[in-house]
Amino acid sequence: MRILGFAVAAALFAGMAAPGAAADIDGAKLFKKKCTTCHRLDETGKKKVGPNLWGVVGRPIASAPGFKYSKGLGRHKGKTWTEENLDAWLTKPRAFAKGTRMAFPGFRKAEQRAAVIAYLRSAVE
Repeated sequence: MRILGFAVAAALFAGMAAPGAAADIDGAKLFKKKCTTCHRLDETGKKKVGPNLWGVVGRPIASAPGFKYSKGLGRHKGKTWTEENLDAWLTKPRAFAKGTRMAFPGFRKAEQRAAVIAYLRSAVE
């Protein structure tokens, strides 16, 4: 009976913890911690070391006004920053665009990438 009670409690705990795990990731905090050293996210259009990311979701790749892109990312001109492309970029920037100057190694966890992309999308709404 004791083992059964433990098994039921463990199953309930696992069921409650798993669905909320991705939702608990705060994209704004993650962006601030990992991205704001090099990027801005505001309507000014001003850049830092990297381009301003205001409106990046749905924008053409390598198109921020006044920013000189590396050849690696420039090869993607004509494509769009879809959520899928942003996910690939945020997974491992140097694999997405060989020759990029972006030093950030990427987010290993899909939940983190999804949270940052959702934040980038929602910041302009």
